[in-house]
Amino acid sequence: MVRGLFARFGEVGKVSIMHDRRGISKGFAFLEMPVENEGRSAITGLNRTMFLDRTLDITESQPPGGKRGGNKIKSGPKRPRR
Repeated sequence: MVRGLFARFGEVGKVSIMHDRRGISKGFAFLEMPVENEGRSAITGLNRTMFLDRTLDITESQPPGGKRGGNKIKSGPKRPRR
């Protein structure tokens, strides 16, 4: 489902949906789009839109140290901090 949502904007590489210890989705995922402008188009086109009754919050993740590698896009709802 997530792959298909982003595929409208271009090639989708690896998709990692985060789960808790019980196997239940944590509500966010990491997705790689190898073509930078396609990834940016997906961010612009999908951020703050609804998906499965949730508002998507999509940002480009940065690896530790600020080095840039392909487009890695994190999506999922914002959750209040505890």
